[in-house]
Amino acid sequence: MEQKRELKRNLGVATAMALVVGCVIGSGVFFKPQAIYTATGGAPGLGMIAWVITGLASIAAALTFAEVAIMIPKTGGMVAYLEEIYNPVVGFLAGWVQTILFYPAMISALAVVCAQQAGLFIGDGFTVPLAIGIIILIIFLNNLGSKVGGSIQVVFTVCKLIPLVLLMVFGFVKGSGANPIFSPMVGDGLSPAVVLGQLMVAILFAFEGWTGVGAIAGEMKNPSRDLPIAIVGGVSVIMGVYFIINIAYLWVLPASELASLTAPASAVALKVFGDIGGKIISVGIMISVFGACNGFVLSGSRVAYSLAAEGNFPFSKNLARLNNAQVPTNSIILVGGIGCVYAISGQFNLLTDLAVFSSWTFYTLTFIGVMKLRKDRPDAVRTYKVPLYPVVPIIAVVSGVYVIVNQLFMSGLQSTVLSVGSIIIMLVGLPVYAVVKKNKDKKKTTANAEKILT
Repeated sequence: MEQKRELKRNLGVATAMALVVGCVIGSGVFFKPQAIYTATGGAPGLGMIAWVITGLASIAAALTFAEVAIMIPKTGGMVAYLEEIYNPVVGFLAGWVQTILFYPAMISALAVVCAQQAGLFIGDGFTVPLAIGIIILIIFLNNLGSKVGGSIQVVFTVCKLIPLVLLMVFGFVKGSGANPIFSPMVGDGLSPAVVLGQLMVAILFAFEGWTGVGAIAGEMKNPSRDLPIAIVGGVSVIMGVYFIINIAYLWVLPASELASLTAPASAVALKVFGDIGGKIISVGIMISVFGACNGFVLSGSRVAYSLAAEGNFPFSKNLARLNNAQVPTNSIILVGGIGCVYAISGQFNLLTDLAVFSSWTFYTLTFIGVMKLRKDRPDAVRTYKVPLYPVVPIIAVVSGVYVIVNQLFMSGLQSTVLSVGSIIIMLVGLPVYAVVKKNKDKKKTTANAEKILT
């Protein structure tokens, strides 16, 4: 009889926090300033304030998310949370969307932008094959074991912070500091209320990924102690880095110029360090994005594994199989393989927009779940509680609802089409769930019959 293998609990708080920081600090910090200052009409004020507002909203979300993650510290993250809070159908749909859409879209988007940066060194025309090659490399590395994948995350997180720190330090040292930072708020003729909504949606992408650590709770040594530290500490570090580096950008170049640049970090480095600086930052961007891509493969594959381990996904027997390194090799290949297919599009913004909307419906349900659990299980042991309850969860829920409404109705036709497409993919999960459940029930009935006969 084949011995049942279980995931090793060998991931500590350093790896978990690195996963949060590594998944989040990727492409957004390098590319989103253009969208931000374009929305503000080249004015810096509201853009800087939006980084703080969105950061605080993300911390509220992280504080809320942590309570659920601690109460239900299972590998699979939101799949496990929503299944236990609501019902198996909601949990399945979360896992279905994450496995088929969210994680592969994020993996492919990050691989595409990493390949685009590599184009500065090897020339244009290789973006798609190089992006696919990057994903395949990460699949291979993650199949060597969770400790290898986790170690890669720590190393690349440290490496990505080096160019960011250099930009922040030398931006202030060598920049003129003559450019306005907090005024004017927006350009002439623009409504601050309307612009703020656009900014928050853009910046939320830059904060995307902090929930990924919940997916590996089942492999953490001490999730009750380490998980809230990893989530809240990681998001706080990210918020500080984002705010400071955006001041550094403005210390060197005005917001009106940043609005016209697709890679403001490289432009700032060029200004500060000369020609070689742009190349150095391009390498830093590649390292940063590679680390983020690795983080999404690591956490995304555990979502697929969690569903398969319970027999709640097509081809569960294969997807739940662990290799000799005790990692779900087929789940890693599935999530990464779909990412390779998406990467054929070569479209960074389209893929990230699709991914962000697909995730926030279930984030919001998770935030609501905190209040539902407080009502349904008032006497449950809670080693961690959301501070300032219920204010913090309400802030998280309102933020989530706003993102969903904004993407569906307020951000233009393309955003609406992508959002509707995401909803359709989610609904396709309903008949898939029905088939999987029918097969699972049939196997259970057969097994019970055989047991009675023997």
